[in-house]
Amino acid sequence: MQPLYEGKAKRLYTTDDPNVLRMEYKDEATAFNAEKKAEFENKGRLNTAITLAMYRMLEAKGVETHLIDQVDDINLLVKNVDILMVEVIVRNIAAGSFCKRVGVEEGVEFNTPIVEFSYKSDELGDPLINDDYAREMGLATPEECAELKQKALVVNEVMIDFFNRCGLKLVDFKIEFGRTKDDEAKIVLADEISPDTCRLWDIETGKKMDKDRFRQDLGDVMGAYEEVLKRVESAI
Repeated sequence: MQPLYEGKAKRLYTTDDPNVLRMEYKDEATAFNAEKKAEFENKGRLNTAITLAMYRMLEAKGVETHLIDQVDDINLLVKNVDILMVEVIVRNIAAGSFCKRVGVEEGVEFNTPIVEFSYKSDELGDPLINDDYAREMGLATPEECAELKQKALVVNEVMIDFFNRCGLKLVDFKIEFGRTKDDEAKIVLADEISPDTCRLWDIETGKKMDKDRFRQDLGDVMGAYEEVLKRVESAI
C-alpha cells in the first residue's frame, strides 16, 4: 500500500484494488486552518468508530457513501472517488464563523437550515463560495450544486433525528462528496462524520461535545468524543 494523500486528520493509501483506498484516521487535531495543533491519544480510534457507525446508519436510510468496510480501529476501506472541491456546510443553529461574520448570537435556531458552500483549499482558508463561483471555477456544474444541496439536506434531516435520540443537538456540520469512478459516476458522501466535522450540544445541559472543546480550550476533548461514541452506538 502506497501513501496517496495526507490531510489534517486522515491519510489515504492505495490498495491492490485501484477502486479501493484505505483511509487512516490520525490522532492529530487542528483548528483555525491548522494554526492551532495538538495530538490526542485515541482520537483516530474514536473518529473511525463514530464515522463507521454514522455511515452505516445513513446507508440504512438510503444515503450512498464511499464506505466499503472496516479494517481495524483506525482504518476504513473506502471507494476511490474524485473528491469535489466544494465543501458543504449545513447550519441549524447559529455558531462558530457564522456568528463572527454576521453578528448573530450563538444559539439562535434557524427557521430552516442554512446551506453554505466553501472552496476546499487549505491555502486560501476554505473561503465561502456560491453556485456561480463553483460553475466558473470548474468545481461543479449548476446541476451538481443543486444535487449537493439536496443530498446535504437529506443527511441533515436524518442526522437531526438520529442525534436527538442520542440526546444531542446537531448544531451544524461540514461534509464532502465525491464522484465514483465507475460508469455511473454517482456523487456519494465521502470524508468523515465525527465531532471533528459536526457541532453537537447536549440537549439537557448545552455542553459542547465536539471539536469546539479544543478550539475554545474547554478541556476534556476526548472525554466528549468518548461520550458521543457511547451514545451513537447505543442509538444504532
